[in-house]
Amino acid sequence: MLRFRILVSTVPLMAVVVFAGVEAFPREQPCIAIGGETLEIGSAPWHADLHVSFTDDPALATVRVAATEDAETADFAVVDDVADSSETSCATSPATQWVAVSASPSAASPVIYLSQEGPADYRIFVKSKRFTLREAAALIVGARGDRPLLVGRI
Repeated sequence: MLRFRILVSTVPLMAVVVFAGVEAFPREQPCIAIGGETLEIGSAPWHADLHVSFTDDPALATVRVAATEDAETADFAVVDDVADSSETSCATSPATQWVAVSASPSAASPVIYLSQEGPADYRIFVKSKRFTLREAAALIVGARGDRPLLVGRI
């Protein structure tokens, strides 16, 4: 009976550790610097300023992003083969805008169709250990506008 009580008393503690573990081991979040502001992939969906989602159906997309094989033909390129990984080009501040990738599309948020070819609103090139194609697409859609983009990590 004592073993059962110990087990039952540790279950809530383990649940707290699991939920707290989401932020206990933060990883470098992909971000881009836009002038004096930054745009970063958010780790908590309720904290995001912008939500985006992805679809496999081009008819449902509001934004089309194509992955290219060549950085020169891309509108947005991410290459992180820098020797010194401590250097960052964007830092979190009160002006940081957070982008969350939602599992289900909403009428108010951009729906991204990510493809390897075909017509696209944006073309991206990603060769990175830290950025995925989906993260790069979410950031470029979140940073819409005629502002220069500087890639970085936090």
